[in-house]
Amino acid sequence: MPAVKVVIVGCGRVGSTLAREMARDGHDVAVVDVSRRAFERLGEDFPGRVVLGSGIDQELLEQAGTGEADCFISVTNGDNRNIMSAQVAKEVFKVPKVMIRIYDPIREKVYRQLGMYTYCPTLVGAKIARTFFDSGSQAADAMRQEIGAAGGVRNV
Repeated sequence: MPAVKVVIVGCGRVGSTLAREMARDGHDVAVVDVSRRAFERLGEDFPGRVVLGSGIDQELLEQAGTGEADCFISVTNGDNRNIMSAQVAKEVFKVPKVMIRIYDPIREKVYRQLGMYTYCPTLVGAKIARTFFDSGSQAADAMRQEIGAAGGVRNV
């Protein structure tokens, strides 16, 4: 895959892991978070940009390079902030690939139906648990492997 410009809003476990992996693979990565301390998850050798702020402000997203971004993902711990920042990326900056993490399954379905690319860890976790109860640990492990949730991130 050729190098792309990526903006990640949220530097928690998911955002920082994705940022480090994308940077390691040679992509141009910018990470936005409200907490300066969250950037410590990236490590001292992180070659990307860090921008302090909430991720819903158009000017701040421009500073992060959203106007030139090929990909944008919002993975803060708040559904509202994720939705708002992703809508700005898609509608204002016309980023070609925009993804939102939404914890609330009802909201996730609504925004997916509105054309946003979403994923819901609540539904993924429930699916794995249901598979475990219905079919046992081997089937649940197979599902975890399929989605890359077996203790590491896979290229899927």
